[in-house]
Parts: sequence; structure tokens; C-alpha cells
Amino acid sequence: MAAQRLGLFLVLTLLGLALPEFSEGYKRPPARKILDVQSDNDPESNSPEQVHISLVGEDKMRISWMTKNPSPATVDYGTSPGSYSNSATGSTTSYSYLLYKSGEFHNVDVGPLKPNSVYYYRCGSSPGPEFSFKTPPAAFPLTFAVAGDLGQTEWTGETLQHISKTAYDVLLLPGDLSYADFKQDRWDSFGRLVQPLASQRPWMVTEGNHEIEKIPILHSTPFTAYNSRWRMPHEESGSDSNLYYSFNVAGVHVIMLGSYTDFDPASSQYKWLQAGLAKVDRGRTPWVVVIIHAPWYNSNEAHQGEPESIEMKSSMEELLYNGRVDLVFAGHVHAYERFTRVYKDKADDCGPVHITIGDGGNREGLATNYIEPKPAISMFREASFGHGQLQVVNGTQALWTWHRNQDNNEAVPSDNIWLTSLLATAACKK
Repeated sequence: MAAQRLGLFLVLTLLGLALPEFSEGYKRPPARKILDVQSDNDPESNSPEQVHISLVGEDKMRISWMTKNPSPATVDYGTSPGSYSNSATGSTTSYSYLLYKSGEFHNVDVGPLKPNSVYYYRCGSSPGPEFSFKTPPAAFPLTFAVAGDLGQTEWTGETLQHISKTAYDVLLLPGDLSYADFKQDRWDSFGRLVQPLASQRPWMVTEGNHEIEKIPILHSTPFTAYNSRWRMPHEESGSDSNLYYSFNVAGVHVIMLGSYTDFDPASSQYKWLQAGLAKVDRGRTPWVVVIIHAPWYNSNEAHQGEPESIEMKSSMEELLYNGRVDLVFAGHVHAYERFTRVYKDKADDCGPVHITIGDGGNREGLATNYIEPKPAISMFREASFGHGQLQVVNGTQALWTWHRNQDNNEAVPSDNIWLTSLLATAACKK
């Protein structure tokens, strides 16, 4: 491991590359302690670790995990502890990155499953630990936890602890997961860190800039670790890339977009989004939520003028507006900000509410400087770590709450708003 890190350091030094800090224009406070979660398995053991789950269609779940050595991609599962009446098999992959050689990553889809039910499962062929998960409900009410730019610090630990105390059904993560930044063993640590939560509820993620990990000449393929470790259900929504996809859960259609892949009108992502929005059945899914990484609206001094924000907004904002998207969640900026319903930089009752929530706990700290005066379309902004909760009560009403992390290790509700779906807004019906 020391040799790998030394080799990586020399490579980056020779290439003149720096790990992405994106600190120009503002100062971040000192970060808290970095967490390094080591494997608690016996070195000779091939037990599953880094277990996480994701939704596949409306009645299946994908179980993903890693083993150090080759192992069958099988999952035994059932509705009673220790009793597994069903079994499923899947696929296995691995990857190399400079001097790093990964373990074996397994993905198994299980189902069909009953909604709002607890299942118990075991990964692999050898006797190992039992895990459990709860499926989302088939209808409202439905609760999402939302947290971006997590990283692996003591702040991250607080955010995850707060989320674990909530009765959420699905977690949405708008990019920047591990902050491994080329150090592949940090991806392993992140997988172990989030396993207690991610093995129990589906985590639906999209990529951020810290997932790119592309090194000219030496490793020219971007998103190698991300695509190997976090395989999302993109095929089910007709997407040709793990970097963007969509899914339905209860009465909500969620669209996960890729800020760091092509998004111009000639791109596959644009055409996929255009076709997908045209097919949304608002009778079945009266709410439409979009997840991106780089925010289209931002009054923080951080990350101003970036093409992933400006050009993607220019390309796709009209699609989202015409599709009557209700909410857009973003990360990237390490602070919290909520905008009013907006379109083309002006308040618009038929536009989506844009929310930046890149405050999960990353090692870079907070983006503390805002542009003054505050734009009229910015309703609430604060540079604090935390997470959000979207409680979709029914087809017309939802409650959004942002919870700030306090120094006494409590999650304090600091911003909230009741939202009415655009489907139920007479002036916005098409």
C-alpha cells in the first residue's frame, strides 16, 4: 500500500496534477479528522464487505458487494431472519488502476419483492453475516433522504448518523461520494463507512467531478472506480451509460443526470432525457425530481462560471421546464441553498425549485462566502454541513426540510417549505 501511494504521488507530481480542491475565490475552514474505515474481516476471509443496495425497476433490488478473492455472485434472501427461501445469481467485475488491483465486485438483482416489506439476505456462497433491507412503499407517503458531497470525515460520520435516525425510504446522492481522488483504497474505506446504511435502504447516486479520476496517458478512462463499484440501473431506463438514468418509486419519477458527460443537444444524454420526459406518465408519477451535480443556480462564490453548470443549464433547462420538473437537487458547492421556482434566472411559478445540498461532510470543508446582495430568487442559504429530507405526502403536497449538523451532534431543522406539485398547479397544466 505504501508503494502504491508513493507511486501515485510521483505520477501526479510529474504530470503537474493536483488533487481537486476547487478553492479559488473563497476560503474553507479547517477540515475535521479524516475517517479511514478498515476491513474488520479476517485477512484470510472472503466475507462480503462494502454492501449496498439500489432500486431496479419497481419491484427488484440490486445487491452489490466486494470480496477480496473470486466468489460466486449469489444472494440468498427471504422474509424471516435466517430463513432464505429464495436465491438469485448475478455478475462479477473488477478493475485495475495504476498499481491498484481491486477485489471482486458482485451485483445481484433480487425479486420480485413486495412493497414496504423487510427482507433478510446473505451475500456469497460461504456462511457470512446476515443483512436486511426494507423495500419502499408502492404508494404515498414516501420519504427521501438527500445528501451530497459526502466524503469521509467526522462531519460525514455525523451526517450519516443523523440520516440513520430518520425513517427514510430511499437516499439520493447528487455526486462526489468518496473523495478518493485517485487513491483507490479510499474507495474501499468509503464502501465500509456507508455499509450500515446503504445495505438497509436503496442508495441512488450520480457522479460528480471527484469520480472522474482520469490521468492523461497513464489512465485515460474516466469513472473507472465509480462505474465498477456503484452500478446503477441505467439499462432499465433505456440509458446507454451508468452516468445517467431514471427510475420510478411510488408516485415519483426520479431522473439522475450526468454533469460530467456530454449534455449538448447532439449528445446521447440529451436525446435520452428528451425522450424520457415525453414518456413520463404524470397519472402514475405526479412528481418529477431531477438530480445533477454542478448546480445551475448558485449565489455562492464557489464554482462560479463552470461549463458543467452554465452550458448544461443552457442545453437542458428548457427540457426540464417544459417537462414540468418539480425539483432539482445539486451538490458540488459545499453549502446549502434553496431557490424559489425559477426559469432562465427569473422567478417562475412553473419552473422547478433548485436546491444545492453539497454539504454532506467532505474533507475540503465549507464554502463560506456568498455573493452579495443575495439574489431575489435565493430564498435561503447557509454554509453548514447537513442533509435534507423530502417527504412526499401525496400527489399534490410534499414537505422539504434541511437539517443542519450542530456541534452537539444533533440534526436541527433549519429550513423547510411545503411544495405543491406542478401537476396540481392549474396555471402550469399543459
